[in-house]
Order: sequence, then C-alpha cells, then structure tokens
Amino acid sequence: MLIRKAVRYRLEPTPEQDHLLVCAVGCVRFVWNRALALQQSYLAERCGRLSYGEIAHCLTTWRNSEAFGFLAESPSQPQQQTLKHLDRALKDAFDKKSPKRFPVFKKKGRHDSLRYPQPEHIQFDLKPQDAQGRQVFPKIYLPMIGWVKFRKSCIIGGEIRNVTVSRAGGHWYAALQIEKEIPDPVHPSTTAVGCDRGVANLLTLSDGTMFLPVASYRAHQKTLARAQRRLAHKVKFSANWKKQKATVTRLHQSIAAMRKTVLHQVSTIISQNHAVVVLEDLKVRNMTASARGTVAHPGRNVRPKAGLNKAILDQGWGLLKQMLDYKLQWSGGMLLLVDPAYTSQGCAVCKAVDAHNRVTQAEFHCQRCGHKDHADVNAAKNILARGLESTTGHAGVACFAA
Repeated sequence: MLIRKAVRYRLEPTPEQDHLLVCAVGCVRFVWNRALALQQSYLAERCGRLSYGEIAHCLTTWRNSEAFGFLAESPSQPQQQTLKHLDRALKDAFDKKSPKRFPVFKKKGRHDSLRYPQPEHIQFDLKPQDAQGRQVFPKIYLPMIGWVKFRKSCIIGGEIRNVTVSRAGGHWYAALQIEKEIPDPVHPSTTAVGCDRGVANLLTLSDGTMFLPVASYRAHQKTLARAQRRLAHKVKFSANWKKQKATVTRLHQSIAAMRKTVLHQVSTIISQNHAVVVLEDLKVRNMTASARGTVAHPGRNVRPKAGLNKAILDQGWGLLKQMLDYKLQWSGGMLLLVDPAYTSQGCAVCKAVDAHNRVTQAEFHCQRCGHKDHADVNAAKNILARGLESTTGHAGVACFAA
C-alpha cells in the first residue's frame, strides 16, 4: 500500500529570513493575481484562455523586465507552481461534468503560502551542533531563503514529494508531503461498529460507548466575542488594529487546534479497535445552511437553527469522517457510509419506524414492541445493521458482530 501523508513543522526564521519569506509569498500572490487578470481579459475578449506554457512564458518576461524585476529576487519554482494551480482551477471551473467556483484574486494575509514542488532542492540538517558541540534546532534549506531552524515535532518517515511553506497566526510552518510503501495491512480486530454523530454527544457507538461533545468554540465563545468587539472599535489597518487582529487569529487557531486534537484521539481509538466502521452519509453543508431566507420569503425559527448550525460545526463531523477514512485504510479496515433516513426513528429490534418512538432527545421507546434504549445507541445499531446489509445482503455476519 502506498501511503501519502503530510507532516508539519513550525519554522523559527531570523528577522532577515522572515522578510524574505514575506517577499516570497507576496510575489506568489502577485503572480497569481496578475495571471488571473490576464486570463480574465482574454476571456472577456472571447479569445479563450492561455495555456500553462503561454502564461509561464509571460512569467519569464515579467521576471526579466524592469517593472517586475522584483519577482526575480524570490524563488521561481513557487511562482511557476501557483500558475499550475491557477491553470488547474480554470480547468475545473469550465468542467461541464462537475464545475467548480471560478478562481478569485488573493488578498494579503489570507492563506499566504508557497510550494516547492521539487524535493531535491530541499535539504535537511537534522543534528546540527553549535560551537560548543551542543545540539541545537534542526534546519531545513529553502532555496533563496537559506537554512531555517524548525521544531522537529515528529519524524519525517517517508520520501518527500514537495514542501509547502505557509504563515498562520504570526508563525511560519513547513508542511512536507511524504510517500511510503508498506505491506498490505491486516486489521487486528474483526468487529464492526455503527456510529451516530450528534450534538449532545460527539459520537455514540452501537456497543454503547459514548464520546463527549467537542466544546472548543463554546469554551472560548465569550473571549472571542470580546476580542472581536475590541477589533471592531479600532481604526482599520492601524497598528492597534493589527495587534488585535492577531489576537483574534490566535484565538481561532486555538479553537481549531483543540477540536482537531479531540477528533484525532476519538478517530484513533475507533480505528484501532474496529475493522469496519459505519457512518451516516450526512450532507453537513446542507444541514448547516442558513434558515434566514429572503426579504420576500423570510425564514422561520432562524435563531434556533443558527444555534444548531453552530453546534454541528463545532463538532467537526466532516473532519471526523475524513480522519476515520484514512486511518482505517492505513490499518486495513473499512469505512462504510449509509443512508441516514429514519435511523433515529426506527426500532433496532422490530424495525418499526414511527416518529413517536423517540420520546425525548436521549430516550427511545418503540411503540410497537416496547423496546427501550438510549436514542443515540438505538440509532447507531440501525446504522450498523444498514451497513452490514449493504455489504452482505443480509443483516447478520458472524465475523463482524458488534
């Protein structure tokens, strides 16, 4: 099996290297915006769009010109790579089968990054020493930036394919995409489990295990609101505004890091203990759509729906599914997605579907057979049964009994 993954390290650049990185991402952003404007002008004149080769020739002309000679002071490969990304985005936008959003101009300070596509240009010094022989920070060599210190928080563990340098929350990070081949894995477990995602509990398993909800946003909601109010009262783009903006950004990063940590812990436990995991195929984007409506057709129950949307997004359902998917693949397991219709109203014993079966949020009482259970556990059992039916054609399989 070929495994592709990414490891990310925090960089510790010097002030001079920080300036070079700022200039490099600025040049990448400039190349993207200028190339996009050029493509838009061609499309507006009905001349088609330029190919990657043609727009790359324009980049060479820009780098050699007097007006845009500053581009030559930054590495060329990230600039060429951003043209490839733009070409791919334009092709996706005009794809008739599955069109995507037309690319937009990039703004300073938002998703600042540059990619080095050729790993042979990247070097590492993993055990550097100072003049006294003491081990210091390991270093990574970035073309036209130099040897930059970084925090080696984990091993690389594979062949490097490319390196992406990005800035977030006032810090620089280097993300290494790696590949490695391993023997086809065989999962140590033979059990299957159904999982019901929720708000009262992050995840409820068909064996009765419950994982507490993620409360990273709720825990920082008041602090974040206070910081955002202070930001709104400052003069935009002033020095104090920039400081407060950095504070708000750090809070958002802290919230996201807490959520990601919990989801990693939960997904690791489940993927290690169960060979088959069954989830509902939920359309999270549709579920969290605003109920505000329009002026002509205003929505109903807008405030309760907004609170529900906030609670769903705080749990990170989509990220949890993604983590379970690749972790089960790496361990030799399998993730199944089933139709979520009536899983919370159907009885796991007699299969009767009735809206009155769910008495409260946590209590399930079947009106036909009298079966009582926790509502989320009952739903998880229905999800598991539906997943096993989709793979075997019948509800029971001996080797995958939960």
